Amino acid sequence: MTRLRKLIDNRRLGRMLLLILAVGAIVAFVLISNSLVKDLAKQERERMHIWAQATEKLALAQPDEDIEFLLSIISQNNTIPVMVTDTARHILQFRNYEFPEPVSADTYSYDQLSPRNQHWLDKRLSSAAGDRPLAQVAATNQHFIPLRVGIDVQYIFYEDSILLRRLSYYPYVQLVVMILLVLILYSAVVYTKRAEQNRVWVGLSKETAHQLGTPISSLMAWTDYLRVAEGDRDATEEAATEMDKDVRRLSTIADRFSKIGSVPELKLEYLNAAITRSLEYMRSRVSGKVSINLDFGSDDYPVNLSMSLFEWVMENLTKNAVDAMEGAGRIDITTGADDKKVWVEVSDTGRGIPRKNFKTVFRPGYTTKKRGWGLGLTLVKRIIEEYHGGRIYVLRSEPGRGTTFRIDLPKV
Repeated sequence: MTRLRKLIDNRRLGRMLLLILAVGAIVAFVLISNSLVKDLAKQERERMHIWAQATEKLALAQPDEDIEFLLSIISQNNTIPVMVTDTARHILQFRNYEFPEPVSADTYSYDQLSPRNQHWLDKRLSSAAGDRPLAQVAATNQHFIPLRVGIDVQYIFYEDSILLRRLSYYPYVQLVVMILLVLILYSAVVYTKRAEQNRVWVGLSKETAHQLGTPISSLMAWTDYLRVAEGDRDATEEAATEMDKDVRRLSTIADRFSKIGSVPELKLEYLNAAITRSLEYMRSRVSGKVSINLDFGSDDYPVNLSMSLFEWVMENLTKNAVDAMEGAGRIDITTGADDKKVWVEVSDTGRGIPRKNFKTVFRPGYTTKKRGWGLGLTLVKRIIEEYHGGRIYVLRSEPGRGTTFRIDLPKV
């Protein structure tokens, strides 16, 4: 019971860790992207301060002064939208704007613009500055840079470049994409889990019908036999004995299915004795061409078991072995122990399992039988690993030579 709770807690912890990792990855990506945007914005701000200084010096340059360097600085800005305005908000010149109406590439003067483009440019300035004087705006808004031209004061107003504007949206686009990916992944996991659960429930229903079918058919046969043998005391006693076996079998089946989905009570049992008891029912129901051999040695091993569920495990493994041998062959069951665990090995001389399917055989729906529903080994795995805190796996298998399943159980 403690091992089962621990397993459930570990699964919940695993889901929580995956969620935390996903959220952490999203936050990290957004923070890194925001950092890149801030760095680019800082670079553009520094470039515009250099551009403002070059513009200021160019306005104050003497006629015989070399201004090639200043002109090169100004002309190199071909990405950042910028305009120069006076204190009265009269725009003097501009660069790198995309206007509603076409503008020639060598147009930088406000007066050369069409009325519509002038109105559009005025609106951009008003939207950034509001109704306050530009001197106040420049004191708080880094996009406004004062420019002294002699005794006059002008202002440079620049906007983010197209690249920076696009990058500023990128973290949010990235966030949405990451969230969508996480949701898609979560939906896929949920869908897969539900599909697997559906296969389990369908298989469980069929397994229930199959388990109940044999003893019920036997009871019906014995009922008919009693009608024919009315008055025959020996026949009546024989029928009563066999019917009692079938009733006990029905009780066992009901007990097994009642334990699926709940935490069964484990009791101290001896492994070899438990296996021997489990195979009593199967020995009388397998072909005479199948020999079941027990190799236990002299030692028996105490283990905590739910006896009815463990019997179900051994029956399923034996049935699988009989099916793999197509009704003729040898089944060897051995036990052993080391310092930490006891183990059971069930070997057959059947057709074998390809190595690539060593784990697949335990999945719901996996079967090689035409009329099978692939639930037996799924139930076996759940009973051993979730209810008994053990492990079951394919120890070895060779096509055409047989398979060995191994069960490891905690040592008491």
